[in-house]
Amino acid sequence: MTTTPQEGWVVVDGDAGGFAQQITAGPHRLVADEPASAGGTETGATPYDLLLAALGTCTSMTVAMYARRKQWPLQHVSVRLRHSRVHAQDCATCESTEARVSLIEREIELQGTLDADQRARLLDIANKCPVHRTLTAVTTITTTLV
Repeated sequence: MTTTPQEGWVVVDGDAGGFAQQITAGPHRLVADEPASAGGTETGATPYDLLLAALGTCTSMTVAMYARRKQWPLQHVSVRLRHSRVHAQDCATCESTEARVSLIEREIELQGTLDADQRARLLDIANKCPVHRTLTAVTTITTTLV
């Protein structure tokens, strides 16, 4: 089903013989794949890499936008992320009793002559970026076979 995406839609196409996928998001083209160790060809980022990239870019954009609005001396934002799965019984902050829980670790580095209150506020703002809110909210996914 290779199609031109309608506005607001992302289209992902791939041959059934492998993991490599072509992603079209408006005028932008990306490639996703799996590592060779998982049977892929390593031609693109993994699906979880893309998920983390979405959270990281949204975090950085949101923090920088807030600092600009406040005219704070933020010079650079760096966000490092890692995804893993943990057992629910090992997760003291988990509300779910499911056997495995996804954990995303996010480290944010702020460069600039910010005071402690500004840094704390920017951390609070990071937790309010739209992708963070989506990932921590109840999300419903509807799927239709076409």
